[in-house]
Amino acid sequence: MVIVSSNSSSVLRLQGFDLSPQAAYVAFVLATLCYLSIVFCNLVLLITITMNKSLHQPMYLLLFNLPINDLIGSTAILPHLIKEILLDSRYIEVSDCIAQAFFLHIYGAGSLFILTIMSYDRYIAICNPLRYNTIMTSSLVVRMIVIGWLLDFFMIGALFALVLRWPRCQSLITQPYCTNPSLVNLVCADTTINNIYGLFITASLQVFSVSVVVYTYLQILIACFKSKGSDTKTKALQTCATHLTVFLILESLGFLSIISYRIKEFSLHVRRFVGVSIMIFPPFLNPIIYGLKTKEIRQKIMLLFCQKVVKS
Repeated sequence: MVIVSSNSSSVLRLQGFDLSPQAAYVAFVLATLCYLSIVFCNLVLLITITMNKSLHQPMYLLLFNLPINDLIGSTAILPHLIKEILLDSRYIEVSDCIAQAFFLHIYGAGSLFILTIMSYDRYIAICNPLRYNTIMTSSLVVRMIVIGWLLDFFMIGALFALVLRWPRCQSLITQPYCTNPSLVNLVCADTTINNIYGLFITASLQVFSVSVVVYTYLQILIACFKSKGSDTKTKALQTCATHLTVFLILESLGFLSIISYRIKEFSLHVRRFVGVSIMIFPPFLNPIIYGLKTKEIRQKIMLLFCQKVVKS
């Protein structure tokens, strides 16, 4: 049932997972543990990079932005989802809905920007090792990070400016969380420009990031196979495998989410779970993957915990 409301209405209705009391209890526990794990793992990665001067290098300064972005995405959705499950609430304030949708899109675009810049960094490090320190200076890294975040906020800000100018004539969101498309569906006006701009920035980001990542990693692979040093080749491939794994997880979940909404055979519960998983699995797996696969970070994390144990 669609609830019709005026533009002055401050509350929207969400379509949740419709869980039984027993399933809701399990979902609440799992969601809470998942969020706490995400916060813990990403904070450990942030603290490790911050406290170790040996990690204050371009690669790790770029990596530093990934857990920040992951915390933005997971915090935008999981606390409200946990509250929704606990209180069996299906309502959300309009301001909270807009904020949630805004930061979810910031997270999505930010992930692509950060991983794309990181792939360029690895390309320079492996294909032009002698010029790496000359090219990837601290000032360039800072500029790349700042430009990436500014582009992220500008593109997503423009996306939401387009939808917020219109009055709403509906208040039902057919998902357990808010996104820009769900807000567009509430508008009682011609949203052609919104749809065109949304598709444009989505396609542009995907084409740009995938093109850069594919090109850089192909060049890296060629350079690795030309290299005569087995240790250098192994380390380079291991580093690239870590970055590529994170990128593929994000892209696979995004693709699966799009497919789930195009194929009618998918149940509503599957569609909603796949949508939520984009904000759960990458933020949970990214710090674990980098912590386990990156030798320098793994050693510093172990040292950090050993120091805490000795002090206690």
